[in-house]
Amino acid sequence: MNNLFDIQQFQQFDNMELIAREVVEGFITGLHRSPFHGFSVEFAEHRQYNQGESTKHIDWKLFARSDRLYVKQYEEETNLRCQLVIDTSSSMLFPYEKGQNKLFNKLAFSAYSAAALMYLMRKQRDSVGLTLFSDHIEFHSENRLSSVHAELLYAKLAGLLTVGKDDLRKTTNTVDALHQIAEQVHKRSLVLIFSDMMGEGNGDDLFSALQHLRYNKHEVILFHVTDHKQEKQFDFQNRPYRFVDLESGEQLKFSPNELKENYKKAVDRYFEELKVKCGQYHIDLVEADINEDFKQVLHQFLRKRKKLY
Repeated sequence: MNNLFDIQQFQQFDNMELIAREVVEGFITGLHRSPFHGFSVEFAEHRQYNQGESTKHIDWKLFARSDRLYVKQYEEETNLRCQLVIDTSSSMLFPYEKGQNKLFNKLAFSAYSAAALMYLMRKQRDSVGLTLFSDHIEFHSENRLSSVHAELLYAKLAGLLTVGKDDLRKTTNTVDALHQIAEQVHKRSLVLIFSDMMGEGNGDDLFSALQHLRYNKHEVILFHVTDHKQEKQFDFQNRPYRFVDLESGEQLKFSPNELKENYKKAVDRYFEELKVKCGQYHIDLVEADINEDFKQVLHQFLRKRKKLY
């Protein structure tokens, strides 16, 4: 169970940690059956069972899922500090329809991804913090490992799934937020940012803020969260639409084909500049399409963590 369509069946539980566990355990099973098998020991803290050894630590739940015997491993704390950072501005509610509290949007994708990462990190005894921002820092916690702290963060992530009146017309100030995060987060942390990077007027200021994170010795993964089909490919039917800016409320009515080519060129140019700058600053840029599953996020985290440890 790795995408938002599957997740909707778990809404009845109203439990972010439960959903995160389902995503992570499903991903573990997939790793055991995939070319990424090398990640599985570090990721799941399991190793294959050797015939003749004690069955005391066999993970029977994993056996039921994978039909293979794996033994749980118990390692010392890694002391990896991770900070989850989520853009909560109104543009992250896309695709949004008035009167519908839809789970299938960029903010929900980011919240579920962050919950799954947190569950994974805690399995590996990594400390986790959370920062939520729009035009200001809305919430910030330090990196901690305790269960009480985890419950608070799961609750904060669950709160992002409900769209209220105050969640509309929220503008973005990614630049100031990243500068603050660079100073507030413990140095030499792994900072995982979920943002659509929309509404940034001055690209130089944004890249300066990203560079600030690296200057303060943070490792950074930027998950560029978009709806590829609509936001990058501008894939709409050839009929008139009313497009509404979720942050400003500004509206335009036109047929997509009238602007499609120019729009795609402008978007591709911006995304290419973002990719180049991130490469220059040694920031891992991941294109996170909300129409895909969470493997794209979890795999990238594992690759990064393996390099660090």
